[in-house]
Amino acid sequence: MKKTNNKILLIAVGLLLAFGIYSCEDKFLDEEENYLIDSESYFNSEDDYYLALVGAYDLLQATYVNNLLGEIASDNTLCGGESATDVVGFQQIDDMIHTPVNSNLRDIWNWMFAGVKRVNYFLEFQDRTDFDGREIMVAEVRFLRAYYHFELVKWFGGIPIKNYQDALNGAGKRFAPGDETSVPRYSESEVYALIESDLIFAVNTLNYTAPQIGRVTKGAAQALLGKAYLYQDKFSEAANVFEDLIGNGPYQLASDYNQIFELEGENNVESVFEVQYTDGEGAGFGCLQCSEGNVAVGFMGIRAHTGPVYDSGYSFNVPVQESYDAYSIGDVRRDIAILDIVAWADATGAEYVEGYEHTGFYNRKYLPRKGDQNIGDQNLTNPNNYRSIRFADILLMAAEALNRSGVDDTQALNYLNDVRERAFGNSDNNISASGTALTNAIWEERRLELMGEGHRFFDLVRTEQAALAIDGFETGKHEVFPIPFEEIQFSNGNWSQNPNY
Repeated sequence: MKKTNNKILLIAVGLLLAFGIYSCEDKFLDEEENYLIDSESYFNSEDDYYLALVGAYDLLQATYVNNLLGEIASDNTLCGGESATDVVGFQQIDDMIHTPVNSNLRDIWNWMFAGVKRVNYFLEFQDRTDFDGREIMVAEVRFLRAYYHFELVKWFGGIPIKNYQDALNGAGKRFAPGDETSVPRYSESEVYALIESDLIFAVNTLNYTAPQIGRVTKGAAQALLGKAYLYQDKFSEAANVFEDLIGNGPYQLASDYNQIFELEGENNVESVFEVQYTDGEGAGFGCLQCSEGNVAVGFMGIRAHTGPVYDSGYSFNVPVQESYDAYSIGDVRRDIAILDIVAWADATGAEYVEGYEHTGFYNRKYLPRKGDQNIGDQNLTNPNNYRSIRFADILLMAAEALNRSGVDDTQALNYLNDVRERAFGNSDNNISASGTALTNAIWEERRLELMGEGHRFFDLVRTEQAALAIDGFETGKHEVFPIPFEEIQFSNGNWSQNPNY
């Protein structure tokens, strides 16, 4: 596997493709010696499993659009871009007028299911060859299946799952052409049951230290399991998992909030799970999911920026004034999360061009930085890792679970104030609350702490605040997004569309 800066480079592996690869002996035109390496005759060595594992990780990089739209769909930001028709699918989601023919939603569906297919390919042949460390790989893959399924169920609700009962026991089976007319969509609760099964196995199998930086750990599996419980309002179960993780895991809050989102802050002590990106291998607009770089970063960059620190970009996902004003005086997170471009230009002499829906603000956490290689298209190969799960997020989810389960408001308050003390540098702004007031304080703190990180829309939905916070949000419709039109069409009546689309 290629390594850069001690990261795992999540590169697609051709052997994983259904087309197969041909090879032959070193004999001139001796067709008798040709043999086929295809999906059915693979997995004969540890290296084969390792490469398949890399391929299973690879589709994590395509989640850049999930994270970008998780903010655009919320009240934190506006779509932005060059014009109202720059990326029509983004704008429709921002305005809550998206339909089943939205190409960006189709991308999320297709790319996450591509991840599921690669995972199930591995699991389908998990027992073919035995070697030391195979069970660890299986546990990583089951975490990845849970991760892709979690993204799908967040966005689309119930989804089709092949051989569901076998999957609950750790098996995997790839979709084949025609399955769409017979494999049913399973309910959200059934999808979550599979997610839980995969993650419990991963928790019980993995260690807190990964074989390589960037690979899944026991802590990542616990974090996602607790999050899956929280999304189902299983507060006691979530609290138990989070308490175990906090008490026994190796994580802690980074002392410097600013450094978390810089290159030197990647995979730090606060990082529970990160999607790894690199600027060493380029891509193009013809295959955005092929990029090894974080495509969202270039999309969120300052339009036509010339000046220090930041590269330019396309000015999508621009924070609104309300987001900026949500921070209290003295909260260091405001100017780390949100860049005031006017103040920045005045201070540095930087120049920029105002894009569509210009607010004067940018998502500073994920702005492209100068000094990167950016091989290929500069805006598609930024090396900024996506901080998928941070320890601060764990503390706030634990606080919510303890509070809403009625188990321990005192400990919930401690976790909340741990996060706030880092934000203010002292305890002068600590909160004293209990019950519903504490619940609301935790939810507000999640907005401040995780601003720009792609969680906001789903937090609003699961806490039933979306209709009040998001313009155009319709209760009974917009909690999930529509199944792509093509999928409904291909299913020939087997899959029904989500309500009111």
